[in-house]
Amino acid sequence: MCLLTGVNWRPSQATIIRTNQSGYFHKENKVQVQFHTDNHIEGTEAMAQWATSTIKDSLARFSGQITRVEAYLSDENGGKKNKPDSIQCTLEARLEGHQPLVLKHQGANLNQAIEGAIEKMDRLIDSTLGKTARV
Repeated sequence: MCLLTGVNWRPSQATIIRTNQSGYFHKENKVQVQFHTDNHIEGTEAMAQWATSTIKDSLARFSGQITRVEAYLSDENGGKKNKPDSIQCTLEARLEGHQPLVLKHQGANLNQAIEGAIEKMDRLIDSTLGKTARV
């Protein structure tokens, strides 16, 4: 156990503590994110980096409980552009001591699909951990 700004705090496996030059502590988000696309979506390195950082930043408050997040992007319309909301993002979050949480969100483009799925996952994790705390 270590003392962090007057609070007893036990770092989890997913958290690293460092001090910056001014001596303040900050936690690094070490959640593992895996990114997958189907053959109709071009998965570039830039897209994977953006999605990974967006997922980590958005779910950072749960970084002590999340061990891994997997994102699956698919084009439900097989590459044809005539259907709105054809891009689907499936997120799977693995929490310590819980079954994996899985959800899907569809959007008109990759950004909408990923960001919508992240918002849903944030609410689902919050609800799941809240229910566990009440038991």
